[in-house]
Order: sequence, then structure tokens, then C-alpha cells
Amino acid sequence: MTNAKQKPVLGVIVGNRGFFPDHLCETGRKEILRVFAEEGIEAVMLGPEDTNLGSVVTLEDAEKCAALFRQHRDEIIGVLVTLPNFGEERGVAAALRLAELDVPVLVHAFPDDPNKMDIANRRDSFCGKMSICNNLLQFGIPFSLTSLHTEDPSSTIFHQDLRWFVATCRIVRGLRRVRVGCLGARPAAFSTVRYSEKILERAGISVETLDLSEAYGRMDRLDADAHEVKSKLEAIKSYVPVTGVPEAALVKMAKFGVVMDNWIAENRLDATAIQCWTSMEEFFGVVPCTIMSMLSNSLIPSACETDVTGALAMYAMQLASGKPSALVDWNNNYADDLNKAVFFHCSNLPKAIFAEARMDYQEIIAGTVGKENAYGTMVGRLREGSLTYLRLSTDDNLGMIRGYVGEAKLTADKLQTFGGYGVVEIPDLQTLLRYICENGFEHHVAINMSQVAMAVAEACGHYLGWDMYLHEA
Repeated sequence: MTNAKQKPVLGVIVGNRGFFPDHLCETGRKEILRVFAEEGIEAVMLGPEDTNLGSVVTLEDAEKCAALFRQHRDEIIGVLVTLPNFGEERGVAAALRLAELDVPVLVHAFPDDPNKMDIANRRDSFCGKMSICNNLLQFGIPFSLTSLHTEDPSSTIFHQDLRWFVATCRIVRGLRRVRVGCLGARPAAFSTVRYSEKILERAGISVETLDLSEAYGRMDRLDADAHEVKSKLEAIKSYVPVTGVPEAALVKMAKFGVVMDNWIAENRLDATAIQCWTSMEEFFGVVPCTIMSMLSNSLIPSACETDVTGALAMYAMQLASGKPSALVDWNNNYADDLNKAVFFHCSNLPKAIFAEARMDYQEIIAGTVGKENAYGTMVGRLREGSLTYLRLSTDDNLGMIRGYVGEAKLTADKLQTFGGYGVVEIPDLQTLLRYICENGFEHHVAINMSQVAMAVAEACGHYLGWDMYLHEA
């Protein structure tokens, strides 16, 4: 499991070229380390005791750098190539090839100072960056670029680029080794959430299944007075107001929560997708929403209607931001505003994205199974703020994973309804909706209260090779 709160570790290659001023590499190396300290990033890099000023020029330097990186293979999530001067492109490319890390690479060049263009201070990193990129392309090594061609490490934009790059690295590493649990069969009425396990497995994403009957059996064996059930019951009551909810329904939720916790731990699951409609209500007597909300809020995303690729999208954004994700419906237009829509679910959304929430019964499903069998849903309005939305899907016809991603904001527009809901504003929304429909994407979309669309697009599209559409106005 990849935790966005863990201190990120980046390999660093300081480029150098023999006939350029060495002192720029010495000061440049120190400057990068200073910025890393400010950003809470740990560096794995050669020191002055290993090579000239800890830089990489020769093949021998490249071999030393590669050996160091291999020693830290399990820790390094990406590599920063930084050019205080022109840099020796062959040495940098060789180091990356020999290290065989298969992680994202960010190429950075220091800017020249027009007042220091003499032979003792001139960098030429502007030019050297092109040579580095040319060689990386020849070597077949994927790489990313900073927002500007040259950037001062002390600048705000370089700090932002580092954060974006670290998020990209977390997504790439995390999505290559995901374990998603699927509890129950796909509800018959939701063929839209079909997916291919084989396509996912080929991408390093494993799906572990459990039949609902097994879960019911495990819940039935739990005594209401068992310590773990009582503990989960108290956790539920501490998590959300439960006024008016029958105690018997809360105990059932607690038992379900215990079974879920044990299943997740036993199978090392990173995310889950659960059958709800309407088996859980008819044959167990509650909705699973609050337990799923608690899981998502604790950074174990949980999607309803066995939407495995929806859970995967939730997890991807969580990797980038370290914040909980939710799965919502593209549900309604908002009056006649062409750039606004209503996000809705009935709902299992994590508490962190609500302005405020309470537990109640699920009004839609209660009409079918009865109010007494529909308690456990999370009701409330989503809080205002910026968000990223993401949909991932398997395309069986093309044998690939596809997706779209973009950024938006939840507004304060008035809306009186039930479940979990909010009004979202997305620039050029009609173009996005046309894209969704023409490409057959699901009615579900994952959201995260962060701005990580660029990191998601770079990680999934550029490094994982998935077909990604980045929606920009």
C-alpha cells in the first residue's frame, strides 16, 4: 500500500560537463537539497566523496549512480535530473538505463543570469536540457518536464512542479501494485460497471473477490457482545450523528464493519467495491453506506455497485493528494447553467468531503425494501471547494485502460434534495459530457477535494500508457 503521507524519496542526478564551471554543480547540488528539505523530500544522490562534486559525467560516474539507486530501489519513487550547467547527456542517460528503476523522471535546468554570462559563471543549461531529453528519448526512457524550460529552484513554480511530480510518482508506483476487493456480484441493473479483470491484471491491478453469502455467514457468526463488534459500534457513533437510527440496525452495521476490516487485512486490500442494490438490504437489513464512508475516510476507498474501476480511480487520486476520494453520479443538470451539474449519491461518501453529514435511511431503496431495512446512509451537502474528478474504465474492444480527468469546483448554489449532493461547476462542461457519452464511459465518477489532474494525466497517460483525456477549458 502506498501512503501519500510517507516521506517521498527521489533519486537525484546532478548533470555536469567537464569544460563548464564546476562550482555551479556544487552550489546547485546544495540548492536542490535545501528545496528538498523544505518540501519534505528525501534525496538519494551521489556525494562529493563518490564523484567530482557528486555529479555524473563519465560512464564510471553513471555506474556508481546506478548502483546507488539500485540499493534504494524499494524506496525511490522517481528521479530528478537537474542541470546546474550544460550537463553530460550520455552520463545521465546511462545512469538511468543501468539503474533499471522504471520510475518517472523529471528533467530540470537552472536559469542563466544575464549578468553572469562570462566563462566562469555561464550555465548553458537551457541548451543542455534539449540534449538530455534527446538522449533519453533515444534510450527509450520516459520523462517529464518542468512547467518552464528553466526554473530557479527557489521559485514558487519549481516548488509546485516538485509537488506535482511527487504526486505523479506516487500514482505510478501505487497503481502498479493495487489490490482491489470486490464483495458480491455486479447488480443486474448495473451493466454499466462491467470491467475486465484480465486487462487490470496485466496492468498490475489484482481483484480479490468474496461472495456476499460468505460475508453474511461471517456476520451471522459474530456475537453482538463481542469486543470487536462493540468497538466498531462505538466507532460508528463517534463518526456520524445517528439520532433516530434503531440500535439493531447499528449493530448490523458494526458486524459488517468487522467483517470488512478482517477481509481487507487478510487480503492486503487497497480499495473495495461492494454489491449493495438490493441484496444487502433485503437479506441483511441495512445499507452498507456508513461503513464504506468510514473506509474511504480512512484512505481505503470503497465504491458501491461493485464498481471496481471506480474504486481504482478513487485510489489514484488519493495516492496523489493524501486525501479521501468519493464516488458520485453525474446525476442532474443545474437549471439552465450549461457549465454546472449536480453530483449525487445515496450515499457512502467520506465524511471529509461533507459540509456536515448525518446518518439516515436511504429514501430511494426504502420504497422497495422498507424503511426499516434501509438505515445507514450518509446524508448531507458536499462542502465548497476545488476538486479533481476522474473516471477509469477497461475497454475490452481495445484491450486497454481508458479514462478522463479534470478539475472543477463545488459551489454554494442552492439545492434541496436528499442523499449526498453538491453543485459542481466545470468549464466547457458540455464538451466533457459529449466526450463521456460518445466514448461510453460510466455514469459514476470519482472526486477528490484537491487539484491533481495534471499528475493523474501524466502518471496514467505518460508512464502507465493508458488512454487518458485531460479536460481543459
